[in-house]
Amino acid sequence: MTAPHELSAVELLAGYRAGTLSPVEVVRDVVAHMRSWEPHLHATYAFEPDTALAQAEASQARWQRGAPQGALDGVPVTIKENIATRGVPVPLGTAATELVPATADAPPAARLREAGAVILCKTTMPDYGMLSSGLSSFHPLTRNPWDLRKNPGGSSAGAAAAAAAGYGPLHVGTDIGGSVRLPAGWCGIFTLKPSLGRIPIFPPYAGRVAGPMTRSVTDAALMMATLSLPDARDTMSLPYQAIDWRQLDRDVTGLRIGLLMDAGWGLAVEPEVRAAIEAAARTFEAAGAIVTPIPAFMTRAMIDGMDDFWRTRSWMDISALPEARRAKVLPYITEWARGGEGLSGERVFRGYGMMGAMREAAVAATAPFDVLLSPTAPMPAFPAEHAGPTNDPATPFEHIAFTLPFNMSEQPAASINCGYTAAGLPIGLQIVGHRFDDLGVLQVARAWEQLRAPQRPWPEPPARAG
Repeated sequence: MTAPHELSAVELLAGYRAGTLSPVEVVRDVVAHMRSWEPHLHATYAFEPDTALAQAEASQARWQRGAPQGALDGVPVTIKENIATRGVPVPLGTAATELVPATADAPPAARLREAGAVILCKTTMPDYGMLSSGLSSFHPLTRNPWDLRKNPGGSSAGAAAAAAAGYGPLHVGTDIGGSVRLPAGWCGIFTLKPSLGRIPIFPPYAGRVAGPMTRSVTDAALMMATLSLPDARDTMSLPYQAIDWRQLDRDVTGLRIGLLMDAGWGLAVEPEVRAAIEAAARTFEAAGAIVTPIPAFMTRAMIDGMDDFWRTRSWMDISALPEARRAKVLPYITEWARGGEGLSGERVFRGYGMMGAMREAAVAATAPFDVLLSPTAPMPAFPAEHAGPTNDPATPFEHIAFTLPFNMSEQPAASINCGYTAAGLPIGLQIVGHRFDDLGVLQVARAWEQLRAPQRPWPEPPARAG
């Protein structure tokens, strides 16, 4: 019999409706499973099992009355720690933050709570979300459940590790340069970085989105129906659309697919990753899609300019801290941000302008196609203790060349598993659509989910292995 922590959100809700499952038994099982993993993974923050159980008891009472509160009533969820939940401090992954309880739920947390979801905990992130890593000066080192010697990626490090490890079916992260897609690829799960503004978030910022992180496309679509509900606090949000997120069936015959294997800058795609992505493209082709390789559209100047802008912005924040707090920031982050000290206004402005250059290049490159395929990252998961694949603050972004442009262009982009290395590490396939076509990206991802080879079993806690 399948344990409750292994069930999808869709399966849990069906069980609640039929009376064959209860939110209390599900949460108890998930919490027990988390306790067996957490000494190894360290994916959680503000994990309060008693509070979660109280939420489950309230949900169970509603189901027994035949009056569920919302579309996710009783389903366990985790929320990335930079998405505020009332009463819980938001450390932003760094020991430099003063821990003041949040006064209100940020939009994604508010929508999940309104839908009746059981909020299990917050999940970990690196300092200020500025690393693709589980390394943080505030949280213990977060590891990858597929191989505890490896990094889960980031900045949605804990969310990806939690999804792969079975901390319930639904998780939400944030992404400004690849922060849901990169860890999803390295942890073998599914995620959608939606079009900018599709999921309201606070505070909003150029390129910043929240996105579902799940084990299946269907569960992510279920989350989108709740997370995409309107919230006026996000001044950059899209007008609300009542999209039928359940309509995931799509025939890929005649689908026009662009295949991007050279990002134009950054680390070269490693052979095992290349082989897996190209095999996925051939599988789509065999199913009737039209696959066309496309040349790189990004340039070194684009990322160098963005690096100038991001360093300056980060240094302004870090340098404004009192000296005692500044000393607590992860040294890697401080060293990187210090590179923005003293840059001229002209240079920083030109760097900011690279957002527009990336946007124009990405939109033009994807215009002839229905979707674009690429690696999520050019390499599989790297050592757990590293701040990033290069582990060098002078070259911190060499692995985000495939993900970053679609934050700047505001296009929806998903990551879904498409194979494994010889060592058993997952390999992420990125699927990019046109701006606003979030449902289309989910549909193509669901088609891939049905076309791909059977997946390996999800990892188990070390004590249970074998």
